Amino acid sequence: MLKYFFYTFVLLVVLVVSVAGFRGQKSTKPPFELFPDMDRQQKVKAQVPSNFYADGRGNREPITGTVPLGYAMPQHKPVDGSTGASESPYKQVHFSSGVSYPATGRFGNQWGTGMPFEVTPEVIARGQERFAISCKVCHGATGAGNGIAGKYGLVAIANLHQQRIRDMADGEIFNTITHGKNTMMGYGDRIQVQDRWAIIAYIRALQKSQGGATINDVPATERAKLESQTK
Repeated sequence: MLKYFFYTFVLLVVLVVSVAGFRGQKSTKPPFELFPDMDRQQKVKAQVPSNFYADGRGNREPITGTVPLGYAMPQHKPVDGSTGASESPYKQVHFSSGVSYPATGRFGNQWGTGMPFEVTPEVIARGQERFAISCKVCHGATGAGNGIAGKYGLVAIANLHQQRIRDMADGEIFNTITHGKNTMMGYGDRIQVQDRWAIIAYIRALQKSQGGATINDVPATERAKLESQTK
């Protein structure tokens, strides 16, 4: 019985030394992997040459007409030969490429504030529609952070009426919609650029509807009617 115990002990010592005794040593030979998990698989990596294709390029040219996620389709020129100047400024913000304010929400290295196009009833209606599709589930219909997702365990949903968000620059909100923040995922590949701005316009309207509006926010013609009624 003692003999078998001794043999077992020796085998365990050899096993431990074999596994742990050579740790830290360097070798030019590839490591021995019990479970490689496809770490060394043949695949094409981004920005890396590949001999699989005749031109040696791993990255392939997009198919003609491809529109990346988060971009709007380019608008066709009017068939009547006009310049299209009467088109809504909202519809003229198409692509999220480049470093312009409509594309990034920044002026240089600072967040910008202000809409890159005129806010019209059409823009507010579009923002309300897009908000209901992508934002309402978490932030709630009024933006109070009481959407149905909170009832299923999602935490840290922002109340859009917090003073912190009221004071937040429009460009920073645009960036949050694009890239996400904390538990909120980015929607840059789901919401087109101009729709992100339309959502921001609608959020500002919601904030004003919940105690953030002043008499100066009322159009001048309507303001005159209100002032005459209060006299």
